[in-house]
Amino acid sequence: MYTTIELTTEGRLARLTLNRPSSMNAMDDVMMKELADAFEALQSNDDVQVLIIQGAGNAFSAGGDIKKMIDPDSPMDIGNVMVDVSRLAKALYELPQITIAAIHGAAAGLGFSVALGCDVIIAEQNSKLAMNFIGVGLVPDGAGHFFLKERIGVPQAKQLIWSGEVMNAEVAKEKGLVDEVVPDGAVSQAADVLAQKFLAAPIAAMLASKKILHEQKIAELENVLRMESEMQVAMRQTEDHLEGIKAFVEKRKPEFIGK
Repeated sequence: MYTTIELTTEGRLARLTLNRPSSMNAMDDVMMKELADAFEALQSNDDVQVLIIQGAGNAFSAGGDIKKMIDPDSPMDIGNVMVDVSRLAKALYELPQITIAAIHGAAAGLGFSVALGCDVIIAEQNSKLAMNFIGVGLVPDGAGHFFLKERIGVPQAKQLIWSGEVMNAEVAKEKGLVDEVVPDGAVSQAADVLAQKFLAAPIAAMLASKKILHEQKIAELENVLRMESEMQVAMRQTEDHLEGIKAFVEKRKPEFIGK
């Protein structure tokens, strides 16, 4: 059914694996669409009450697939891509399940936005977490602005977005971006233990509270997604973005000019 993700269910627990390990689960247009489809399908699945999101191979997700962005043979259409990015972020936020992000390796850019959209974030000690769109002259998408603000407030969200700081799990936890830090290699087991704890609790009441808290914010989320889409399309046209992408591919320091 899916080619870039895997979705399996074990009773009331579902597991979604980002599955492009050869590219550190970087999200191309196919993965973004499949994530949106999977989250939307889970919205009407009342049998599943907990969802674990994880990455195959050595990382959670390195974010948007930059190489695919500049591939002359099959360039990603930014307008279409942003539709799916908005779909996946909104569907993730509205999921009627408790969502757990199980992070190892890198969770960057859009990958970090997806993790921040989860109810609980568990990260291995030496994970690398970054809202690093700024490095290629872009704004966060996938509701990155919204999810960051919800977790740490506007002033800190701005600092993080503007700096593109790469954090390990301990630093991210100090900032309120991660809920639990575990030793390297232990995140999968920790996520399973937490999932079982939730499933043994009066989870219907917990999910009702999630619905009450999230429902109030839907209009704001939709507005953020609309603005992120518009701004991202605009930023893709800037000289700084083209320089950022070129420098990334050429593995050199970019020279930005503010245009």
